[in-house]
Amino acid sequence: MPIAPRRFTFQNAPPTRSSTIYRCMALPETIAVRYTEDEAEYVSLRPIVRQTFQIDELVDMILSVTRKDATRVAQILRAGTIAFHGYRYWWTGFDAPEVELIPKLAKFPDAEPSRPFDPAACVAIVFESGGTPPRHSVELLRSVVSRRRFFHLRSFWDELNALAIANPPMYRDYSYARHADVYLSALTPDDAAHLAAAARRALPRSLSASVKYLPEATRILWICARNNSKQLK
Repeated sequence: MPIAPRRFTFQNAPPTRSSTIYRCMALPETIAVRYTEDEAEYVSLRPIVRQTFQIDELVDMILSVTRKDATRVAQILRAGTIAFHGYRYWWTGFDAPEVELIPKLAKFPDAEPSRPFDPAACVAIVFESGGTPPRHSVELLRSVVSRRRFFHLRSFWDELNALAIANPPMYRDYSYARHADVYLSALTPDDAAHLAAAARRALPRSLSASVKYLPEATRILWICARNNSKQLK
């Protein structure tokens, strides 16, 4: 149920705006949430799932859309709905006073532009072509690209690591959706052609369709998990 502020008025004065005191209640600890697959173009027949979220879990999901913008987070909590990773979530909206919300947001990680790139922390890479949004985007898990094929001395990850050593990636931002820091490497046409050839040699054939657009890639996003990044500060 929505949490409304309790209101008090002075007994010896009319209930004017200046004589009204609002005491805002704390944010709820748990929220009853429903969700289903997001099918905006037609009526969905998918089952609706009900789940109880901790307030930190719900805020964590909202941050992937709003980042640490207290006003926008409060708007979504009040609206009671959000789309996330192909699902539509909704709940009974409630007010989130800034005095309660700002300390809550402060517990979540911030971007750290001075954070050095650490290839050992990378869990995935994303190849993007030009355009906004990118015309093509290919994500590969490090656990997959670091495997060496039989009779091959180098994995595709070895090729990527060599590129990162020669031209260290630059810090881009912190991704709340991924719970990870994101670094950026710009690719020249020669870089893209070299990596595309390395991918054909080193990656399994099952990934051929995924990497066919690598020659068009203009940048690599390195997804680097932060230690205990899924935990609050």
